[in-house]
Amino acid sequence: MTPAVGFTLVQLRYFLVAAECGSLTVASARLHIAQSAVSAAIHNLERDLGVQVFVRRRGRGLTLTPAGQRLQQQARDLLSRAQEIEREARGEGETLHGPVAVGCFVTLAPYFLPALFSECTVRYPGIEIDVVEAETEQLATALRAGRLDFALTYDLGLATEPDLSAESVAQAPPHVIVAAGHRLAGRDRVELTELADEPMVLLDLPHSRDYFRSLLAAAGVTPDVRYRTQSYETVRSLVSRGLGYSVLNQRPATSQTYGGGEIAELRLPDRTAALDVALVRVKDVTRTARARAVMDMLREIAARDATG
Repeated sequence: MTPAVGFTLVQLRYFLVAAECGSLTVASARLHIAQSAVSAAIHNLERDLGVQVFVRRRGRGLTLTPAGQRLQQQARDLLSRAQEIEREARGEGETLHGPVAVGCFVTLAPYFLPALFSECTVRYPGIEIDVVEAETEQLATALRAGRLDFALTYDLGLATEPDLSAESVAQAPPHVIVAAGHRLAGRDRVELTELADEPMVLLDLPHSRDYFRSLLAAAGVTPDVRYRTQSYETVRSLVSRGLGYSVLNQRPATSQTYGGGEIAELRLPDRTAALDVALVRVKDVTRTARARAVMDMLREIAARDATG
């Protein structure tokens, strides 16, 4: 026998709108119902669940309690799933439509997003992909806040986060870049020790900088970081000017830089630790059908890149 549930989907919807608005008055206006109806629904929800979801302060609106913050993500997931069930019951399940919020690590975006948008336009024209480009910590924060369905990022410690799930879809081995006229530019492979006495240009993003420093430390090299920037292309442009070498992971299709310079790419020994490119999501949160479809497309794109 199916167990009874005390709360209703309507209560959850009113709760989510009130949480977003931070005010019963604004929520009632958005929902086009009386404020007393919104207040009663939230009161009954708190009673049925046995928790307080809002702190109410006169003149300061509504503030989510820790229990309310947890419920907010769960309610979003449940209502999204309910909408899927409704569409499928009406025979609309085969035509996916609606928004999918995707996070993408800033340096991965140029490599994966154009192919993703192109594929999605052909296969699922009803899906609207909203992208947030950021670094790892910002993506993790957005995932936990429910602002993203999932993120594509380097697995820089995320696999050890207890509330996040990271699925590796590709590997990005590190390589060295030097100016086209550098003494090592004609080589195919290089040891980091061969660059120990030269200045370095560092891609200075949180976690990324630690990863690059760990590679150099493992090789016994203390880098002379002369320049640092958070822009992938600025790193390449500085290197093309002969201002130092750098270590990167993603490989552009061209050796030309935005500034018109040219760099050479040198492979590192196979023992050098590669980075996993991962699809990261919050554990125990069911993905919508459209989010699962977008994740599948990214898996296919990553697989093609690995074999192509």
